[in-house]
Amino acid sequence: MLRIINRVLLGLLGLALFVLGGSILVTGLDLPRHWGFELPGWWPFTGPDDVLLSEADRTRYRGDGWWWPTVFAVLTVLLVLMLWWFLAQLRRRRLREVLVDSGDGAGALLRGRAMEQVLNAEAESLDGVSRAQMVLTGRRRTQPEAHGALLLEPHAAPADALGRLTAEALAHARDSAGLDRLPAEFHFRAVRHSADRVL
Repeated sequence: MLRIINRVLLGLLGLALFVLGGSILVTGLDLPRHWGFELPGWWPFTGPDDVLLSEADRTRYRGDGWWWPTVFAVLTVLLVLMLWWFLAQLRRRRLREVLVDSGDGAGALLRGRAMEQVLNAEAESLDGVSRAQMVLTGRRRTQPEAHGALLLEPHAAPADALGRLTAEALAHARDSAGLDRLPAEFHFRAVRHSADRVL
């Protein structure tokens, strides 16, 4: 859902900036005079000396009692929406429960933390993985996703670790929860170590 909101917001913002920037560029460079075409009557700018807001436009509503409360209310709503959007980028919805098909039609609930602990334990048992931190995100009735950060030993090959992690730990978690698929995203880091001396 957050990805859809991000795409819609970025698309609308990009379209608005493109239209506004294009209209300013066309009149600012005086392209109608240079290229010999006329702008429609509703075009907001008429020439390179035009301003975005005239003095009459800027001061039109200052004397009205509703003007400043409306301005502050709109700015407050915009600020709250921007803060919500910003915080939503930082927060991933951690999965509390996974709905498991028990075969009787009712289903069973598996605690998300329990599944994360099993994933961590199985990942850390793999050769070359020093530490694993798995988090399940999503909602109970939607497809869960696994996000993990793995600390690899110096001798570990990331491709091998990823292959075994996918074929073993993720496959076991997916099969035990009765999921069709379990999308995952992993970040690998290497354990810091001093260089080996060759004598």
